[in-house]
Amino acid sequence: MVSVSGVNVDEYWQKGFTIVRGVYSPAEIADFRKKALAEQGKHSGDLLSHPTLRSVVTDGRLLDVAKQILKRDDIVYYGDSAVAIREGAPGFHKDNADRTDPKAPDWKSDYTQIRFGIYLQDHHTHSGGLNVREGSHNLVNTTEGKVRQLRTKVGDLGVWSMRTSHSAAGTILRWPFNFVQPHYSEVKKYPKWLLAPKDGQRIALFSALGADDEHLDRYLEYMKSRAYVLPIWRASVWSPEAIAEAEASGLRLRNAPAEIIGVEGLGQNVDYKPIPY
Repeated sequence: MVSVSGVNVDEYWQKGFTIVRGVYSPAEIADFRKKALAEQGKHSGDLLSHPTLRSVVTDGRLLDVAKQILKRDDIVYYGDSAVAIREGAPGFHKDNADRTDPKAPDWKSDYTQIRFGIYLQDHHTHSGGLNVREGSHNLVNTTEGKVRQLRTKVGDLGVWSMRTSHSAAGTILRWPFNFVQPHYSEVKKYPKWLLAPKDGQRIALFSALGADDEHLDRYLEYMKSRAYVLPIWRASVWSPEAIAEAEASGLRLRNAPAEIIGVEGLGQNVDYKPIPY
């Protein structure tokens, strides 16, 4: 079994996010980047169905981190992953199903669905990474919590709760002001020479894993209501080889992409809309 060291479990639960340093080698990141670019415009499904990048899901590293954080073994992959070759638009938001109602099911217990981000370029001294708000995984609003940048080096793994308020296009300042981590709306007040540049084209691999519980069931119900999800899942066909690799690592699979086949009335919501409870 794969064992990942350096997982700060306490930080994850206290702040809503953490960085695991050096999970991947520079050579692995360069290989991921090459494969992502080679399939750009050719593959629109999830990572497990990706012809050359499914190892990100099946090699056991994400699974081991999830087990350490959640302190349980029933970790499920359900098709919520992507190769993202794009510049993200700023705007703090959450990824979970219940984003605005503190009485909704997502807020009744510790949240067990985790987002992983592997950034295929440096965001430790370069801009373009993720803005996160400390402690926002325990707050329904997206306006509270100190703004931090997920300052990943090449090879690091970013990990955050789907309840954590986050935003793309994080900007950091050049040394010696790089301890200041501005809200995206405040970036324009700084002179351009003070803004750290980006480290080339932004490419990231995102994947979700979580416990096999009521939070997972609700999240998948929500995902099936979103219009953008359906074309991704229709393009996500898991081969027998991919399934065998995932299961051999100890990962449980729930084939949500297959669950939408032939089902009418899904994908009605283009923008976020809460689901009933």
